[in-house]
Amino acid sequence: MMEEEELEFVEELEAVLQLTPEVQQAIEQVFPSQDPLDRADFNAVEYINALFPTEQSLANIDEVVNKIRLKIRRLDDNIRTVVRGQTNVGQDGRHALEEAQKAIQQLFGKIKDIKDKAEKSEQMVKEITRDIKQLDHAKRHLTTSITTLNHLHMLAGGVDSLEAMTRRRQYGEVANLLQGVVNVLEHFQKYMGIPQIRQLSERVKAAQMELGQQILADFEEAFPSQGTKRPGGPSNVLRDACLVANVLDPRIKQEIIKKFIKQHLSEYLVLFQENQDVAWLDKIDRRYAWIKRQLVDYEEKYGRMFPHEWYMTERIAVEFCHVTRVELAKIMRTRAKEIEVKLLLFAIQRTTNFEGLMAKRFSGCTLTDGAPKKIEAPPPSTNPFLEDEPGPEMEELTMDKGDLDQPKKPKVPENPFHGIISKCFEPHLYVYIESQDKNLGELIDRFVADFKAQGPPKPNTDEGGAVLPSCADLFVYYKKCMVQCSQLSTGEPMIALTTIFQKYLREYAWKILSGNLPKTTSTSGGLTISSLLKEKEGSEVAKFTLEELCLICSILSTAEYCLATTQQLEEKLKEKVDGSLIERINLTGEMDTFSTVISNSIQLLVQDLDAACDPALTAMSKMQWQNVEHVGDQSPYVTSVILHIKQNVPIIRDNLASTRKYFTQFCIKFANSFIPKFINHLFKCKPISMVGAEQLLLDTHSLKMVLLDLPSIGSQVVRKAPASYTKIVVKGMTRAEMILKVVMAPHEPLVVFVDNLIKLLTDCNTETFQKILDMKGLKRSEQSSMLELFRQRLPTPPSASEGPGSASLTAPTPEQESSRIRKLEKLIKKRL
Repeated sequence: MMEEEELEFVEELEAVLQLTPEVQQAIEQVFPSQDPLDRADFNAVEYINALFPTEQSLANIDEVVNKIRLKIRRLDDNIRTVVRGQTNVGQDGRHALEEAQKAIQQLFGKIKDIKDKAEKSEQMVKEITRDIKQLDHAKRHLTTSITTLNHLHMLAGGVDSLEAMTRRRQYGEVANLLQGVVNVLEHFQKYMGIPQIRQLSERVKAAQMELGQQILADFEEAFPSQGTKRPGGPSNVLRDACLVANVLDPRIKQEIIKKFIKQHLSEYLVLFQENQDVAWLDKIDRRYAWIKRQLVDYEEKYGRMFPHEWYMTERIAVEFCHVTRVELAKIMRTRAKEIEVKLLLFAIQRTTNFEGLMAKRFSGCTLTDGAPKKIEAPPPSTNPFLEDEPGPEMEELTMDKGDLDQPKKPKVPENPFHGIISKCFEPHLYVYIESQDKNLGELIDRFVADFKAQGPPKPNTDEGGAVLPSCADLFVYYKKCMVQCSQLSTGEPMIALTTIFQKYLREYAWKILSGNLPKTTSTSGGLTISSLLKEKEGSEVAKFTLEELCLICSILSTAEYCLATTQQLEEKLKEKVDGSLIERINLTGEMDTFSTVISNSIQLLVQDLDAACDPALTAMSKMQWQNVEHVGDQSPYVTSVILHIKQNVPIIRDNLASTRKYFTQFCIKFANSFIPKFINHLFKCKPISMVGAEQLLLDTHSLKMVLLDLPSIGSQVVRKAPASYTKIVVKGMTRAEMILKVVMAPHEPLVVFVDNLIKLLTDCNTETFQKILDMKGLKRSEQSSMLELFRQRLPTPPSASEGPGSASLTAPTPEQESSRIRKLEKLIKKRL
């Protein structure tokens, strides 16, 4: 029982002494120890085993027990000392707390004393401040009273003086005094409830009204509205009266200006009445000469009478412009049938000259009754069509075709007076538009006659292919018309002029360019572009001469120049016209027309070279290829084709030196036309022996190399052919080589032959396969089984329908191209 109680006591003690890991870790950090008894996981059994590892070590058990008892005794002493020390700490703490409470009571007492003293000080400051505020208010009121009394004295005296000076017409003194009285009166606006102040204000208003009526009467007396006779010169009284008018109601100033200008222009209305000879457009110069004299006379006589800020000279000129515009519009409506284009342009020219002179002389501030604004020049434009435009004089333009590509200067700042008079001519600009229509028609007829008289350009590789001079002349005239019309109006007349431009751009394209392309055939029905492009196999087509090739290249270059310049013309027209009308400016149709001329010209060059090679290809198809016994140099027909290429291509390249992209198009179109035709003639070479096929393969390779070198053939400067062209040649001629390799291959066994054919000719169809069998010389009876096997082995049906066109490249055949051009010709005729 005792042992059980001891075990329970030990377990309870262990439970009580069990500490959390955090507390145990903190104890180890504060009191580090290596003694096993201090470890949290102390095991008594292990500790005893460590002390007595063997039975012999039990001999020292008494000594070990004594050491442990000594250690326990020391630990008890330490615990006792600590516990006794804690009892003293409680007493010391209570003593310190009592002292702290006493110190806090003393501190509260001192704070209360300081607060009481601060309240007393604040009360004293408030009393002092109240006295200061009272003194300050008294001073301010006294100052205001003294100032108001002074103003009242000044106002009363000023009103009396103003009334006296008004009666004596002492306007010089009144001007300064009135401004001062008005300024002083503003200080009494809040005192208008006082009868005396209100009475003074009414006297000032009465004096102002009297001054206004009196000044108007003085001006009416000095410049009567009836009659044109004027006094010898201005008076100082009127000059001072204008200074007074600046202070009075603005309506007084406006009335003075209105009456003076009306009286000043009364003579003009009499001299240039509608029934007078000098009123018509042919004598419009006299109107502007008259106002110039009047302005000079005004400056001499009345320049100092009116203040400078009234801008009287400009006001007179502006009113003259308004009156002139109305009078000219009235007389032109009455005599509209007498207006001719030369007379109209003369009047517009003189009018715009005068408007330009106004812009140089005046700022235009009176047009909006505001301060003149500084006009900044716009930044330089990058438009290639922009060039120095003529001033109001509308001088003749002397511009060659190269001027359109030169750097241009920025436009002149806008004229604020532009259209102030010339606007009246806008309803009559139809006369100018009709005249330009007639002139352009005559110009096109002259171009046609000159071309017939001069003939085609001389063959010269240095200058061949140059733009026709008539093209530059046409656009020079267009430029002149556009500038003139834009100075007259930027509205509907510009749209009408654009329509005229479109009409004669189309006429130039068909009469001068398309109409002068060389003809290869003639019919009773006339000559057309489509008839030139028709190709009939076996027919002989006359080859173009050197002069005709140069002419075609020249027309092509001209069409390209017209295409680029028409685009620039469209951009320039959009700059000139009003913003609301920009969408109506569209020259896309005319640019398409020049593109058609370019395409037709390239097709003619291709047709000519293609036709020159036809006899050689026909000779190739008529040769007995089954009788060829050995392979030699290239065949004569290859030499003939190469000869024609070397004769034509260098001429075309030199004449299209300025339009390299169209020379590249020529090469591509020729390859797309020649290679399918060559393959078609290959199919006609039947039957072919093994040696004959080898000779044809050699000839095909020779043609392939020549075609790859086509763009730079005969040139001292060797350039790499464009990738697009090389791809077409390689694809087409490789197909021809594959056909010949299939022909050379043995047709036994059939399955291997068919599989190799399908592998070599991926686009092969039934008709092509039958042509290859014909080239091999196989009989129809042998072909049937092979055709059936071919259909079975063919992986997928060809995407295109089986027919003659299956041997062509991606580009259309000449027959298809001819059909397309015939449709285009019908469409163009329908539009025209």
